[in-house]
Amino acid sequence: MHRALLALLVPPLCAGCRGPVRAAADVVCGACRRALPWLAGPCCPRCALPLSREHACPAARQAFAAAHAAVAYAGVARDLVGALKFAHGRPLAGVMAAHLIACLPRGALDGAAVVPVPAHPARARARGYDQARLLATALARRTDTPLVTALRRRGPPRRQLGASRAQRLQPGRIDVRSRGRVPARAVLVDDVHTTGATLDACARALRAGGCQEVIALTWARAVRR
Repeated sequence: MHRALLALLVPPLCAGCRGPVRAAADVVCGACRRALPWLAGPCCPRCALPLSREHACPAARQAFAAAHAAVAYAGVARDLVGALKFAHGRPLAGVMAAHLIACLPRGALDGAAVVPVPAHPARARARGYDQARLLATALARRTDTPLVTALRRRGPPRRQLGASRAQRLQPGRIDVRSRGRVPARAVLVDDVHTTGATLDACARALRAGGCQEVIALTWARAVRR
C-alpha cells in the first residue's frame, strides 16, 4: 500500500534517461534497453574489443588470461555506468549481472570464484557502497558462485577519469594487494574496462597471491573509434 502510494506521488524513473518507467521494479525503461550498444559481434578473447583488420590486442602484456564484456561504453551504457556509481547502484547491479551472465562463455565460472575489483576505501565511503562489489555480489548470487573479496586497494585515491592512457598504465599508479584466501581461478568483476590498467593491477595481485588464472569481466568495454 505504501509503495503504491509512493509510486503515485513520486513516479519511478529510468536510471538511464530519467524518463518514466511502467513499474517501480523497472530500473531501465524499454527505450534505453533497446538502445544499449551490445557487443554482439566477434570480439578478441584477450581484451574484449571487437575484432577488425586493424585490431592489435592491447592486453598482450596484461596479467588476465581473457576478458569479456556485455556492452560498449557509449551512449546509454555510459549513462547507466554513471547511475551505477552515483545513484542507482543496488537496483542496477542486478540488471547488469543478468547481462554479464548472458555474455559469459560456457564454463567460464566452473571452479572459479567471483572477485570484485576493490574501490578505494575513501571512494566507497563517499558513495556509501562499492559498485564493483555490488555487481560481483549480484553475479555470484545469480550463478551460485563463491564470492571472494581477495583484493584491497592501498595508497592515495587516483582518478582514472581524465588521465591519458600512458598515465593510466604507469607501473605502481594503482596499488592493489591480495588478502586472505586467493582462489585458484578468479573471475574479476568491474563496471568498465577502458585501458585495462586497473584490471591488470588486480590480476597481478591475484597471481602474486597464488591464483593460477584470472578472467576479467566487465559490464561495459570502451571501444576505440
